Amino acid sequence: MVAPGPFETTIFLLFAAIAIAGAVGLIMAKRVAHSMLYLVFSFLAVAGIFVLQEAEFLAIVQILVYLGSVLLVVLFGVMLTRRQIMEEV
Repeated sequence: MVAPGPFETTIFLLFAAIAIAGAVGLIMAKRVAHSMLYLVFSFLAVAGIFVLQEAEFLAIVQILVYLGSVLLVVLFGVMLTRRQIMEEV
């Protein structure tokens, strides 16, 4: 096993910071649409970490399954609710 170089470590820390910021933004956002955007950032950062670990199949599954289907189902569920989504606080 070869130790990662400074470039790989920097890219990993960047992806980790994006994933954590996306998760915190998901919780702290006041609007549902903004929460969904933060969730997309978090999912993409996790897929980037998979690519860095040379697990390309897991990255593709992460993007296709989570971004493609789970996020779409949640988005349709949010859109079809009768509650006022974009209300000002």
